[in-house]
Amino acid sequence: MEQSTERSLMKTCSRVLRTSDWGRRFTFQQDNGPKQTAKTMQMWLRDKSLKVLDWPSQSPHLRPIEHLWRDLKIAVHRRSPSNLAELERICREEWEKLPKYRCAKLVASYPRRIKAVAAAKGASTKYRA
Repeated sequence: MEQSTERSLMKTCSRVLRTSDWGRRFTFQQDNGPKQTAKTMQMWLRDKSLKVLDWPSQSPHLRPIEHLWRDLKIAVHRRSPSNLAELERICREEWEKLPKYRCAKLVASYPRRIKAVAAAKGASTKYRA
């Protein structure tokens, strides 16, 4: 994994942990992608004593953030950035515009999505990203 991406992920996580008690109250869920399984990220999670849910790598993508990434991708694509600097600026602007109620709604729907996947025995559901 590219080191700058890895550092950016850890920096973002550190900022969230400094401004909240999430690390003590929640268990993190990951999809075992390269960013989460990199040795430096694993060491960082251990050093911060964060709880991480064991998760099979071929599992359905149920994390609420997946839907937010999709929303962001659509919004950024509409604005057609022409270079990397513009892409970064537009991503930041569009991320700030994502409504907070959208996040709350996605989190609230989590139990319903989990039940749908359980009922489908891991097969496709309408909630699968």
